[in-house]
Amino acid sequence: MKRDNWNKLYNIWENPETVQQPENEVESVIEREVQPAIKRLSKLMAKWKRPIAEETEKAIVQEKNEYADLPETEEALKQYFLDKLFNFQMNWATSTVTETSIVNSDYYQNSLLKYLLQRFPDTYLIMYLPVFTIKKAPVETEIMLISPIGIEIIHYIEKDSSVVIMAGDERTWTLVNGKEHTKVLSPLIALKRSEKLVNSILVKNKIDFPIKKTVLSRTNSIVYATEPYHTKIIGQQDYPDWFHEKRRLSSPLKNAQLKVAEALLKNCQTTSIKRPEWETNREKDIFRDMGE
Repeated sequence: MKRDNWNKLYNIWENPETVQQPENEVESVIEREVQPAIKRLSKLMAKWKRPIAEETEKAIVQEKNEYADLPETEEALKQYFLDKLFNFQMNWATSTVTETSIVNSDYYQNSLLKYLLQRFPDTYLIMYLPVFTIKKAPVETEIMLISPIGIEIIHYIEKDSSVVIMAGDERTWTLVNGKEHTKVLSPLIALKRSEKLVNSILVKNKIDFPIKKTVLSRTNSIVYATEPYHTKIIGQQDYPDWFHEKRRLSSPLKNAQLKVAEALLKNCQTTSIKRPEWETNREKDIFRDMGE
């Protein structure tokens, strides 16, 4: 889907005179994409046919307007495409067929979240600071990068470029800026808590999948005497090598990877509401049952 849409956009960028839509575009989209699904899931998709047609029609009008003002350079076009895709990714990640979540608008402006979704291959599954529900209590955790070969629990620590980060004992680290020294809570604490929680979920589901912990900084040097047990510390100098290693991973999505993601998601806290169209249909069903 991503590749096809990029190729379409790139062709339009190279040949802007080709931007035109058939008069019956909505009908053709319904016939091509919706009807086969209706045959497979008639009861379910019947409720969605009209909304899909309406959304498609809106998308066509919007598409015509957007294509009228595309960036001038190919690099700018790539970023334009990724930014458009980001909104789709956010919608996909916060919705199901029957429910949707009201997303804090700050997430759409979060530069680190955008970076993770736009710069890493699509074979990585990202859990951005997920909140788990353990014994009915919410537990905040670190960023999780679920690759086909393992889970990497990540803590990004990024300060002004003049700051040097001194990794200390397990309780505190020190930020050094000239003569100024500031104590901060060690990121290892949150990483270990996250690892323990993830490991308990995997054990409960009888899943064997590697877990490792990493402290990252794109902007600062991190100085340490000894690297903590089972934890990587990647400062500014080593970050490019770490990043390119992730991007070089060529393995496709794996079944074990999807099982891990499913197990973790089942234990995550979710705040969502029923889609209005499903609430309306549920009310109709209730009144029909009462009439019977």
